[in-house]
Amino acid sequence: MQASPSPDAAAGPGGGPSAQTSAARPVPERPEWATAGLFLDDGTVFWGRGAGAAKTVPGELCFNTSLTGYQEIFTDPSYAAQIIAFTFPHIGNVGTNAEDIETTTPAALGGVFRADIADPSNYRSGQHLDAWLKSHDLPAITGIDTRRLTRRLRDGGAANAVLRHDPGGDFPVGDLIANAQAWPGLEGMDLAKEVSCAQTYRWDETAWAWGEGYGRQEASRFHVVAMDFGAKRNILRSLASLGCRVTVVPATASAEEILRHAPDGVFLSNGPGDPAATGAYAVPVIRQLLKFDLPVFGICLGHQMLALALGARTRKMHHGHRGANHPVQDLETGKVEITSQNHGFEVDAESLPAGVTMTHKSLFDGCCEGLKVEGKPVFSVQYHPEASPGPQDSQYLFERFVADMAAADQA
Repeated sequence: MQASPSPDAAAGPGGGPSAQTSAARPVPERPEWATAGLFLDDGTVFWGRGAGAAKTVPGELCFNTSLTGYQEIFTDPSYAAQIIAFTFPHIGNVGTNAEDIETTTPAALGGVFRADIADPSNYRSGQHLDAWLKSHDLPAITGIDTRRLTRRLRDGGAANAVLRHDPGGDFPVGDLIANAQAWPGLEGMDLAKEVSCAQTYRWDETAWAWGEGYGRQEASRFHVVAMDFGAKRNILRSLASLGCRVTVVPATASAEEILRHAPDGVFLSNGPGDPAATGAYAVPVIRQLLKFDLPVFGICLGHQMLALALGARTRKMHHGHRGANHPVQDLETGKVEITSQNHGFEVDAESLPAGVTMTHKSLFDGCCEGLKVEGKPVFSVQYHPEASPGPQDSQYLFERFVADMAAADQA
């Protein structure tokens, strides 16, 4: 395998908040070895080697700090319209397999890696990551100084970018930067419709077990209807493993359609895009459902949808939360959980109306990580208790949802 170029050779000039505009910044000349480039909307250019599919994609550039789970990250529907920069340098070392996926067709646009994709060394590996990326038409760039890039995004905020992998070396830099600048950004963008299911279906797959793989639900106690804004499979598995018969409905399902299934509880899933845009059709439905005193549980975009339905506001974050090492405090118990997160929008805690309480907060920046409705079995969290691959600190939230349905059944 060819050695990675030095960070200084692979990356373009600075890129923080005080960086020059693209008109003033000199573009680093493309090295002969470079078969891919990353072009930011502020004019920053990073050269590297291409991997995966040879194509060009514009989108929002974000970074993820997880040490494991790159396949689950790529297949998380919440990454629609995003190019993911991985801060962990060794990507590909466990290969890929047919089990560790959160959806069949990845919604992410591409990947940015520090080192060349590693050869797999894991007994569960069925395919090299480079081949897997090609099979899903996903481009990647390797040899990037991801520390420098992450500092740019952390300090300067989320950036629009174009990732181009072209083995022939055709890189019209000016046009590529202009395309990055012209990309509209995620604010105002409804992406849930693009990743939601097209029709209602039943889910009965349960959690993965060592030596056995995924199981099948044999008996159920409660019926949960899940609104699919881009649901991760491990969320549905977590519900099924606790005895929930899960019916998944499209993001655009009406309250009448949902109630027709006679649910014991309603789940609001994770998903991509601007919650205010998705809320244009989803919020009125959730408001209708709240009138029936059904237990309701929301995760990520579902948390934001619930907040909007209750009268709160959401807003775009500076650079978002993406990783598996985010500390969150339960404000009722004082307990701190290490959580898995992926969101670029947040609920404005100051906008929560009377009767709605913030239950969890981020210990990184204090943002709202959970809420509940006083006196009702309605709650949500911003983070991902199903994790996949981990950590598992917050699995108890699924048990809380089941307990709410049990209490409602006995009332």
